[in-house]
Amino acid sequence: MGLLTTIILIPFLAVIVIGLLPEKQTAWIKRTALLATAINLGLSIYLCLDYLGKIGWSGANPNTGAGLSLSYEERFTWLGKLGIQYYLGVDGISVLMILLTSIVIFCGVFASWQHEHRVKEFFCFLLLLVTGVYGVFAAHDFFLFFLFYEVAVLPMYVLIGLWGTGPKEYSAMKLTLMLMGGSALIVVGILVLYFQAGKHSFDFSVIAQAKIPVSTQMWLFPVMFFGFGTLGGLWPFHTWSPDGHASAPTAVSMLHAGVLMKLGGYGCLKMIYVMPEGAKMWGTFFMILTTVNIFYGALVAIQKTDLKYITAYSSVSHCGLVLFGLATLNQTAFQGAVVQMFAHGLMTALFFALIGMIYGRTHTRYITQMGGLLKVMPYLGVSYMIGGMAGLGLPGLAGFIAEIQVFVGSFALNSVFHRILTILVATSVVTTAVYMLRALTRMLYGPIQDEHHEHLTDANFMERVPLAILIFMLAFAGIFPGWMIRLIEYSLAPVMANLQ
Repeated sequence: MGLLTTIILIPFLAVIVIGLLPEKQTAWIKRTALLATAINLGLSIYLCLDYLGKIGWSGANPNTGAGLSLSYEERFTWLGKLGIQYYLGVDGISVLMILLTSIVIFCGVFASWQHEHRVKEFFCFLLLLVTGVYGVFAAHDFFLFFLFYEVAVLPMYVLIGLWGTGPKEYSAMKLTLMLMGGSALIVVGILVLYFQAGKHSFDFSVIAQAKIPVSTQMWLFPVMFFGFGTLGGLWPFHTWSPDGHASAPTAVSMLHAGVLMKLGGYGCLKMIYVMPEGAKMWGTFFMILTTVNIFYGALVAIQKTDLKYITAYSSVSHCGLVLFGLATLNQTAFQGAVVQMFAHGLMTALFFALIGMIYGRTHTRYITQMGGLLKVMPYLGVSYMIGGMAGLGLPGLAGFIAEIQVFVGSFALNSVFHRILTILVATSVVTTAVYMLRALTRMLYGPIQDEHHEHLTDANFMERVPLAILIFMLAFAGIFPGWMIRLIEYSLAPVMANLQ
């Protein structure tokens, strides 16, 4: 059994073990979940370091081939007559996304340590969801990719519907229906690619090298981009996301924004690799659409007073930046888009973990009912400030590296119109500053609004651990981004070769 299969199986085996434990053994259920995610975090770090060792840390071993250079390949025929394989393999981008998933789920288990309602079922569905996410990032066969994609999406319905807050049934239903709509577009697209390639294979590389007819790419690329973009928060199909964020329990919000939405951007990048001519035809259109995405999310966030909705619409805006970078078809902007996926995953996981901890103490998510919390909860307050600075793209944190690469790459396009779009997107930093600083000021400074808040406690040890990990990774990736850039640029070489 290979390393990638091991990473996928560990959370699934933890689901089985937890399912066999008695309902009353909540402590052992949580320990099992924590152990499984800790093992996967260790394996993901090893995978990342080993992959960097293989490709070279300095960039002296560039990948210039037309096909994806994969590592840790695991391949055997599954349904041979249909050309379906169990085919796993990772490039640098996949490795980075697997590492992000491991960090977020490990921190999510810590953030759920106080969870007491139907603990057994909660952790089973949470770990099943993350099993699907690992599978998506490791799969190199379209059929297997879509299978894991559905495993990652469907548990969200149960997790929000049973353990959510507010209009949880409505939010769970809306999320599931809209994502199933996106999935319908994706499965149609996969079947068209399979038959148009004429190679009797669902292998990504085989389909990409088969040169799908331009006439097919012209209509199929936007279908697939909208399908994956729906999960990535693409306007106007983003509306499931804020409601889902607001109603989901803390760990689910962390995974939802931190990892699940990244499946959309990851899928869109795969479509650019497979259908480069379609990407060229539609690139400007999606740049316009994602510019709306970025401004719409930021402007709505300014008007919200619920912390979860502020962060949710912030995610719509920041994920718009990911899709904007991909739509430019520029290598520097591509790198920025992938770094943004990683940085935004850490940042939103930090935000939603903090919101859950603050809500558990204040019993409110409305910034109008808070004030002066920095006096009574300095650790949580400073952590929120650091998250806010990451959202603003402060130099020294990962968000800055992502944004500057997207802006530089898109401005490099030899078109006045594209440069105008870039300038507009760059000015969105100002609107981001408005809602971030407004929330920070209302929450943390000034007089305490509620007398009960004067006696609140700060973060305990189990809460400090995930916050410290996420903040450390935001700073580490911001100060030492070279390892991320190396992973990404190596893996983008075949994509750029197809776009030539």
